Amino acid sequence: MRLIARFAKEKKDFFELVTIFEEEIQKEQISKTNPKAKTITDKYPSAIWFERKIQDDFGINFENSFDNRPLVQQERFPKNIHPLRKNFKETSLEQSDFTPYEYEAIGGDGVFQVAVGPIHAGIIEPGHFQFSQAGEDILHLEVRHFYKNRAIEKMVEGKTLFEAKPIIERISGNESIAYQICLRDIIIQASNQELPLPLKKRDAFLLELERIIHHLTDLGFIPNDAGFSSALAFASKLAEDTRRFMTKLTNHRFGFGAINFEANSFDVDFINNWLDTLSKEIEYFEDWIIDIPSLWDRFDTTGILSLEKAIKYDAVGVVARASGSSVDRRLNPFYIQNGFEISLEFEGDVASRFKLRLQEVKNSLTMMKNFIEPKTNSLEIDKINDGEYYSFVESSLGELFMAIDIKNGVIERFFVRDPSFINWQVLHIMMDNNIIADFPLINKSCDLSYAGNDL
Repeated sequence: MRLIARFAKEKKDFFELVTIFEEEIQKEQISKTNPKAKTITDKYPSAIWFERKIQDDFGINFENSFDNRPLVQQERFPKNIHPLRKNFKETSLEQSDFTPYEYEAIGGDGVFQVAVGPIHAGIIEPGHFQFSQAGEDILHLEVRHFYKNRAIEKMVEGKTLFEAKPIIERISGNESIAYQICLRDIIIQASNQELPLPLKKRDAFLLELERIIHHLTDLGFIPNDAGFSSALAFASKLAEDTRRFMTKLTNHRFGFGAINFEANSFDVDFINNWLDTLSKEIEYFEDWIIDIPSLWDRFDTTGILSLEKAIKYDAVGVVARASGSSVDRRLNPFYIQNGFEISLEFEGDVASRFKLRLQEVKNSLTMMKNFIEPKTNSLEIDKINDGEYYSFVESSLGELFMAIDIKNGVIERFFVRDPSFINWQVLHIMMDNNIIADFPLINKSCDLSYAGNDL
């Protein structure tokens, strides 16, 4: 049974611990006077970040956990402050004394530590990577993030779904359409309505367009990290053309505000011609890149994630599918009827993740042809009903999960689990039998989000 998420809520007389599995939802009441729960990390190791976050946010302690270090609270965060409790109202905090963070490390003669980040030499968000090294060989990697906590879960409390939408759709720019569709599905559930098919197809078109943009970006950067910059130049040009196509359709490069309930009309011939042109460019790129043996020497057997480990650590998205795990939220009648075919690779290395992206771009183009609607009708949202709502969508990075509680017409609790929150935890497993120079290549092949991971 695959673990999807674990999070907490504050009720009047107790905390509620919610654990989302693929096949069921479990809820547990936690005492406010003695807030503690049993860890599930012995069976689900990917639960560790969820539990450490709950400990920071709510002050719930997990018995028998193998790691009780703070996760989102950094070295100078005040002690005994839990920002997601309802009585937390502060708008600023006084820094506490510096408390060193104890990194996981391997000791021994000739073993040394290499710290990379959290500030990087490029336009990249903060994130830290702590390596234990024996010469060039990676012995262990610990990933540490959450340097830019934006307090989004707290920020949207007390807002209506529509007031919160501009915040939610900007959580992670490379998944804006996916976040909007997750929120759209919750609005549909809460209003007891059904989404008209033309609107559903329009939104699916934009989601696949977003997927293509980010797969193209990766298809350039992965070879670049192996020393082949020509691929980056070519693929970046395609990615930028696709981004401009998104702008033409939605009036924004990232599609902000694109998923709504308003009627639209589209130039079908223009869209078809654009898709045909991109399809030819992708065929050229694939024929070119496949025939470069030195590149595949770097890709093959680098950064391997076995199917067994992908399942054990609940991996999602390309990271999972490149190891043979068929985790994809598009495996449903709507997508299959419109041409979706799940792409799988089985070696679990950089080569597999690269080839899988090529396959998915081509399949997205096929589906987009079927999703084109010349006109879409509008939908009037009259009333949002109180309740607990969940939604899923397959973003360009993998399965995105969102949970929203509505009380008195406004958000009582907002929680989202970006695919990267899971996949960042898997990254260290891929380091065995690799050298530190291959880390950027392995990391980029997974395409992990800092912003979506760090709310």
